[in-house]
Amino acid sequence: MEKVTRTLGYILIEEEKERFQGAAMITDSRGIPLDFRYTDPVRPTRLERVLYGEALEIYLREEILLKNLLKAVEIRPHLWLCRDRELLQPLADQGVHPVVMIEQTGYAPLENVGQTQPQGEGASFLLQADPVSAPLRVTTPEGGPGVDDLVPVLLEVARSMELVEPFVRMRRALEIVGEDRRDD
Repeated sequence: MEKVTRTLGYILIEEEKERFQGAAMITDSRGIPLDFRYTDPVRPTRLERVLYGEALEIYLREEILLKNLLKAVEIRPHLWLCRDRELLQPLADQGVHPVVMIEQTGYAPLENVGQTQPQGEGASFLLQADPVSAPLRVTTPEGGPGVDDLVPVLLEVARSMELVEPFVRMRRALEIVGEDRRDD
């Protein structure tokens, strides 16, 4: 029987110097990229800032960048991960399931790999993904997957890769794209 290889989808949208840019990367369970898409930087005009007002950032993140990234990826992952609370519910609203927000913490490691600990209100919990690192904070959107559904997938993948590390690579890839664009 052939083993099913889990795929993870990482989504990143950032604002820097009044420019918005996003990236999506699908990896296998070892962290090897299978698909990578990014958007050109979007710099809203003064007129757009006035017309959209407080809704500008939401419009750019959700309607322009997020929708385009999700349409562009050719592989549908087993699990989508983001690191930005503002993207969690919009991802779920776009029909991306299952989706979680995952972030590093500074807490002392929990006693056992696979151990979870509820965090505050809502659907957040700490997960000890490996024997030595600080536990990860995992948050699901309203109506999202439960702990029992997520933990086995996250632990399976954490055996062969660091779960949050692809965000670092994506950020660096966006910097390189920007540098290459300036060189042209």
